Amino acid sequence: MRGLRPEDYREPDCLFCKPTDFTGVRPVDLRRCMERLDALLGHNDYDAARRHLDYWKAEALAGNDLRGLLSIENERMGLFRKLGDEAAASSAAENALALIARTALEDTVTAATTQLNAATVCKRFGRAAEALPLYEQARAIYERKLAPTDERLGGLYNNMGLALVDLGRFSEARALYEQALSIMAGQPNGALEQAVTELNLADLAAAERGLLDAEEEIEARLDRAWALLNQADLPQDGYYAFVCEKCAAGFGYYGRFMDEQTLKQRAEELYAGA
Repeated sequence: MRGLRPEDYREPDCLFCKPTDFTGVRPVDLRRCMERLDALLGHNDYDAARRHLDYWKAEALAGNDLRGLLSIENERMGLFRKLGDEAAASSAAENALALIARTALEDTVTAATTQLNAATVCKRFGRAAEALPLYEQARAIYERKLAPTDERLGGLYNNMGLALVDLGRFSEARALYEQALSIMAGQPNGALEQAVTELNLADLAAAERGLLDAEEEIEARLDRAWALLNQADLPQDGYYAFVCEKCAAGFGYYGRFMDEQTLKQRAEELYAGA
């Protein structure tokens, strides 16, 4: 899930519509909010992150800063999704989607990112059919407004593919995963996202053909993911820890328990030292 940062908050389609242009608005210090949130998530301190976002949501509401509130609700979606709190994540998604119109940000990249995040919440809690229209809305905007090589498209294709697999639309999912691989191959540190996509393709093969018939492809995908995660030039930071933690379960599911344990240990060490 991609959070909104100040460059999203200050929507480039309307250069003169800054938050300070709205009567009665007291903008929150969004950069300060996000920097502290990143630090808390880098330490895996989700309880403190929840309190932090609750505080800044109250500040945005008190200052009538609806665009700041939209950014904060996007972050709350991501946090509650990670925590497995369906009610809180769904509430944040509903709030964020409603704020798109209230902030006059329809048909913008900000709107698409919010739709993508809301769709990811639906998918996380087993509602792929509900997620798909949101992914499609986000895709329509992204493909019109972003460069074909933009990493945000890669993230969208990866997440949308997951919903399509759940719905049994395997050929469509495979095409999106291949597009994601191509896009992320050209990004700095794109190997991390490529590793996630390789594991997604392994899951697709298993779902489409069964574990036995797809065994050869699954092993090849896992080998590629492992090589990508072990590239020497990858930054050893909180995001690397998050991806290792995310990928570990995939290796374990297919019986590669030593790889699973190695990735979990890396994540734990990085979180502890962040």
